[in-house]
Amino acid sequence: MNRVTQNLVLTLLGCAVLRISAFSTTYLNYVKPGFRPFLIGAGAVLVVLGLIGLFQASRAGDTPAEQGAQDDTHDHPDAHEHAHASEHEPPDAGEHGPEGNGGAGDGHDHGHDHAHGGPRVAWLLCLPVFAIFLIAPPALGSFAASRDDTPPPRDQTLSSFTPLTGTGAVEMTLGDFIGRAWDDDKKSLTGREVKLTGFVTPAKKKGQWYVTRMQIACCAADAFPLKVAVRGLQEPPADTWVEVTGTWIPQTFGKMTTGVVYPQITGKSLIRIDTPDEQYE
Repeated sequence: MNRVTQNLVLTLLGCAVLRISAFSTTYLNYVKPGFRPFLIGAGAVLVVLGLIGLFQASRAGDTPAEQGAQDDTHDHPDAHEHAHASEHEPPDAGEHGPEGNGGAGDGHDHGHDHAHGGPRVAWLLCLPVFAIFLIAPPALGSFAASRDDTPPPRDQTLSSFTPLTGTGAVEMTLGDFIGRAWDDDKKSLTGREVKLTGFVTPAKKKGQWYVTRMQIACCAADAFPLKVAVRGLQEPPADTWVEVTGTWIPQTFGKMTTGVVYPQITGKSLIRIDTPDEQYE
């Protein structure tokens, strides 16, 4: 990989980062919205550095053939001087013998026994470019959610929940609903209709399914699912984004349970919606 190719790959990598952050919302499939300025800045720096490198290489005539010739001259300056001196000296008969031919052959092999350009592993920098332009991996969905459990509810005795005011269904995030379901001593969800938004995840237990949202702290690598079990409504296809209206089902445990227990609602209505740009909580 010569300098021109290296800088071209650097420029393409910067363009790929700008494409998903500055000119679309694809970056939301991988990181939180607050990282957008950093992605734009990093992409711009890569593009500028790549263009500067291409400009410098074009001015220096940094093509593969010329670069190789320059490397040969720099690595073996005595070869050039020997060739220049031989033009002014008469040929020696001994030089045409077997030893002379062998010495010349060894010198030729030695002159080209070196690598040109950078290591081949540098081509791996093209993989993110191809992944973004050709594949564009989507956000995590029901496949990831069904293979990971929500962490057990934490004790939030010091936390306070805002009272639910007004009439009608209250729109809230899954995280807020789960927190109120487990940790609100005032049971503010009792008898109130709530409106939850997420994608559909199938459940192993019959008669219910999950409305799910992935929650991230930094990026998709640390994502974990927030699930609320929906009962009383027909299950839509997996990964369908829905808006579910229903009422909380208070749970009482007669004996110690094992595994993760998810809050439940009795579904009243369901509306299919388009996939939102920001799919994580």
